[in-house]
Amino acid sequence: MSYSIDANILLYAVNSEAQEHPAALDFIRSRAAERDLLCLTWPAIMAFQRIATHPAIFSNPLSPEQAWGNISKLLALPRSRCLSEDPGFEEDYAQLTGPLQIRGNLVPDAHIATILHQHGVGRIYTADSDFRKFDFLEVINPLL
Repeated sequence: MSYSIDANILLYAVNSEAQEHPAALDFIRSRAAERDLLCLTWPAIMAFQRIATHPAIFSNPLSPEQAWGNISKLLALPRSRCLSEDPGFEEDYAQLTGPLQIRGNLVPDAHIATILHQHGVGRIYTADSDFRKFDFLEVINPLL
């Protein structure tokens, strides 16, 4: 079985000022012992990098090196992979999103969901309930 982690969980794990920080950090630390394959997507990684280093979002933003170091540690886990779009992404995106009204903040979620669908990943850990719109995904909030 394989799973993915959305950027919001990664961001809570590094933002010590967030109420969700302890639960997110515990969850991320537990990934080292996980037997299932961790599949991070490039869009989630780039969202983490963009937000974690942004001084208008975090009062104490990470340096680019610190943010990338966190991603590197996750990707260095023995059961970790990075996923991107496969050939035919545009058709898969259209098929997956056709019945939905994809706009605004749902666009990057649909991008991630399509990548996960292309790679057969059926579970995502996220605090974003919008992922529930994609029937093939088991959406788990590890902060609850």
